[in-house]
Amino acid sequence: MRNDVYGVMAEFPTPEALIEATRKAKAAGYTKMDAFSPFPIEEVIEEIAHGDTGVPRLVLLFGLIGAATGFILQYIGNLIDYPLNIGGRPLDITNWPAMIPITFESGILLAAFASAIGMVVLNGLPAPYHPVFNVPRFQYASQDAFFLCIESTDPLFDRSRTSQFLRSLNPMQVSEVAY
Repeated sequence: MRNDVYGVMAEFPTPEALIEATRKAKAAGYTKMDAFSPFPIEEVIEEIAHGDTGVPRLVLLFGLIGAATGFILQYIGNLIDYPLNIGGRPLDITNWPAMIPITFESGILLAAFASAIGMVVLNGLPAPYHPVFNVPRFQYASQDAFFLCIESTDPLFDRSRTSQFLRSLNPMQVSEVAY
Protein backbone atom coordinates (compact mmCIF):
# COMPACT_ATOMS: atom_id res chain seq x y z
CA MET A 1 0.00 0.00 0.00
CA ARG A 2 1.38 3.38 -0.99
CA ASN A 3 1.58 6.04 1.69
CA ASP A 4 -0.43 9.17 1.06
CA VAL A 5 2.42 11.31 2.40
CA TYR A 6 5.92 11.76 1.06
CA GLY A 7 7.29 12.15 4.57
CA VAL A 8 7.48 14.40 7.60
CA MET A 9 9.54 17.59 7.57
CA ALA A 10 10.85 19.77 10.39
CA GLU A 11 12.19 23.31 10.15
CA PHE A 12 15.14 24.34 12.31
CA PRO A 13 16.33 27.86 13.13
CA THR A 14 20.10 27.35 12.71
CA PRO A 15 22.52 25.12 10.83
CA GLU A 16 23.78 23.76 14.17
CA ALA A 17 20.25 22.64 15.07
CA LEU A 18 19.94 20.93 11.68
CA ILE A 19 23.28 19.16 12.19
CA GLU A 20 22.22 17.93 15.63
CA ALA A 21 18.81 16.81 14.34
CA THR A 22 20.40 14.92 11.47
CA ARG A 23 22.80 13.15 13.84
CA LYS A 24 19.95 12.18 16.18
CA ALA A 25 17.80 10.94 13.30
CA LYS A 26 20.62 8.77 12.02
CA ALA A 27 21.31 7.49 15.54
CA ALA A 28 17.60 6.62 15.86
CA GLY A 29 17.93 4.42 12.76
CA TYR A 30 16.37 6.59 10.05
CA THR A 31 18.10 6.14 6.71
CA LYS A 32 15.79 7.73 4.10
CA MET A 33 16.04 11.41 4.88
CA ASP A 34 17.07 14.59 3.15
CA ALA A 35 18.13 18.01 4.34
CA PHE A 36 17.49 21.37 2.71
CA SER A 37 19.49 24.51 3.50
CA PRO A 38 20.55 27.71 1.76
CA PHE A 39 24.17 26.51 1.64
CA PRO A 40 25.95 23.14 1.82
CA ILE A 41 26.64 21.87 5.34
CA GLU A 42 29.42 19.27 5.34
CA GLU A 43 28.35 17.60 8.58
CA VAL A 44 24.81 17.09 7.28
CA ILE A 45 26.09 15.71 3.99
CA GLU A 46 28.19 13.14 5.87
CA GLU A 47 25.18 12.01 7.91
CA ILE A 48 22.67 11.65 5.07
CA ALA A 49 25.02 10.52 2.29
CA HIS A 50 23.28 7.87 0.24
CA GLY A 51 26.46 5.92 -0.48
CA ASP A 52 28.05 5.13 -3.79
CA THR A 53 26.33 6.77 -6.74
CA GLY A 54 28.20 4.87 -9.44
CA VAL A 55 29.34 8.05 -11.21
CA PRO A 56 33.09 7.34 -10.77
CA ARG A 57 32.74 3.91 -12.40
CA LEU A 58 30.60 5.42 -15.16
CA VAL A 59 33.23 8.11 -15.84
CA LEU A 60 36.06 5.54 -15.88
CA LEU A 61 34.14 3.25 -18.23
CA PHE A 62 33.31 6.02 -20.70
CA GLY A 63 36.84 7.44 -20.44
CA LEU A 64 38.27 4.05 -21.43
CA ILE A 65 35.70 3.68 -24.21
CA GLY A 66 36.60 7.15 -25.50
CA ALA A 67 40.34 6.46 -25.39
CA ALA A 68 39.91 3.11 -27.16
CA THR A 69 37.68 4.70 -29.79
CA GLY A 70 40.17 7.51 -30.41
CA PHE A 71 43.06 5.06 -30.73
CA ILE A 72 41.16 2.70 -33.05
CA LEU A 73 40.00 5.55 -35.30
CA GLN A 74 43.57 6.80 -35.65
CA TYR A 75 44.89 3.31 -36.28
CA ILE A 76 42.33 2.66 -39.00
CA GLY A 77 42.83 6.07 -40.60
CA ASN A 78 46.63 6.29 -40.43
CA LEU A 79 47.75 2.71 -40.81
CA ILE A 80 45.05 0.86 -42.78
CA ASP A 81 42.97 3.19 -44.96
CA TYR A 82 45.48 5.95 -45.73
CA PRO A 83 49.05 4.92 -44.91
CA LEU A 84 51.55 7.68 -45.70
CA ASN A 85 55.24 7.22 -45.00
CA ILE A 86 56.14 10.72 -43.90
CA GLY A 87 59.47 11.33 -42.20
CA GLY A 88 60.24 7.62 -41.98
CA ARG A 89 57.50 6.88 -39.47
CA PRO A 90 56.65 3.20 -39.16
CA LEU A 91 53.43 1.97 -40.72
CA ASP A 92 52.48 -0.47 -37.96
CA ILE A 93 51.39 -0.48 -34.32
CA THR A 94 54.85 0.65 -33.17
CA ASN A 95 53.75 4.15 -34.14
CA TRP A 96 51.50 4.35 -31.04
CA PRO A 97 53.34 7.34 -29.42
CA ALA A 98 52.06 9.57 -32.23
CA MET A 99 48.51 8.59 -31.27
CA ILE A 100 48.72 9.50 -27.57
CA PRO A 101 47.38 13.10 -27.72
CA ILE A 102 44.17 12.28 -29.57
CA THR A 103 43.67 9.08 -27.57
CA PHE A 104 43.99 11.07 -24.34
CA GLU A 105 41.72 13.88 -25.51
CA SER A 106 38.96 11.58 -26.74
CA GLY A 107 39.07 9.69 -23.42
CA ILE A 108 38.77 12.95 -21.47
CA LEU A 109 35.95 14.16 -23.74
CA LEU A 110 33.79 11.07 -23.25
CA ALA A 111 34.56 10.97 -19.51
CA ALA A 112 33.46 14.61 -19.15
CA PHE A 113 30.23 13.96 -21.05
CA ALA A 114 29.56 10.87 -18.92
CA SER A 115 30.11 12.78 -15.68
CA ALA A 116 27.84 15.65 -16.67
CA ILE A 117 25.05 13.49 -18.08
CA GLY A 118 25.41 10.94 -15.27
CA MET A 119 25.15 13.65 -12.63
CA VAL A 120 22.02 15.12 -14.21
CA VAL A 121 20.31 11.74 -14.67
CA LEU A 122 21.24 10.30 -11.25
CA ASN A 123 20.13 13.50 -9.49
CA GLY A 124 16.74 13.22 -11.16
CA LEU A 125 17.07 16.55 -12.93
CA PRO A 126 15.22 18.43 -14.15
CA ALA A 127 12.65 18.23 -11.38
CA PRO A 128 10.03 20.94 -11.94
CA TYR A 129 7.93 19.52 -9.08
CA HIS A 130 8.82 17.86 -5.79
CA PRO A 131 6.45 17.11 -2.89
CA VAL A 132 8.49 19.22 -0.45
CA PHE A 133 7.45 22.31 -2.41
CA ASN A 134 4.04 21.95 -0.70
CA VAL A 135 5.46 22.52 2.80
CA PRO A 136 4.70 25.93 4.34
CA ARG A 137 7.77 28.17 4.48
CA PHE A 138 9.78 25.84 2.23
CA GLN A 139 10.44 28.76 -0.11
CA TYR A 140 12.83 30.03 2.59
CA ALA A 141 15.05 26.94 2.24
CA SER A 142 17.07 28.90 -0.29
CA GLN A 143 17.30 31.96 1.96
CA ASP A 144 17.54 31.37 5.71
CA ALA A 145 15.65 28.21 6.72
CA PHE A 146 16.94 24.71 7.47
CA PHE A 147 14.76 21.64 6.90
CA LEU A 148 15.06 17.92 7.62
CA CYS A 149 12.65 15.55 5.88
CA ILE A 150 12.26 11.90 6.83
CA GLU A 151 10.72 10.07 3.89
CA SER A 152 7.83 7.63 4.12
CA THR A 153 9.91 5.00 2.32
CA ASP A 154 12.13 4.67 5.39
CA PRO A 155 11.70 1.27 7.09
CA LEU A 156 11.17 2.95 10.49
CA PHE A 157 8.67 5.51 9.20
CA ASP A 158 5.41 5.73 11.09
CA ARG A 159 3.52 8.95 10.60
CA SER A 160 2.78 9.65 14.27
CA ARG A 161 6.04 8.28 15.72
CA THR A 162 8.18 10.08 13.16
CA SER A 163 6.31 13.35 13.78
CA GLN A 164 6.74 12.87 17.52
CA PHE A 165 10.45 12.12 17.06
CA LEU A 166 10.96 15.29 15.02
CA ARG A 167 9.02 17.35 17.58
CA SER A 168 11.38 16.04 20.28
CA LEU A 169 14.25 17.75 18.43
CA ASN A 170 12.78 21.23 19.17
CA PRO A 171 12.12 22.42 15.62
CA MET A 172 10.32 25.63 14.72
CA GLN A 173 7.58 23.57 13.04
CA VAL A 174 6.83 20.03 11.86
CA SER A 175 4.78 19.41 8.71
CA GLU A 176 3.55 16.39 6.84
CA VAL A 177 4.66 16.44 3.23
CA ALA A 178 1.79 15.49 0.93
CA TYR A 179 2.33 14.13 -2.57
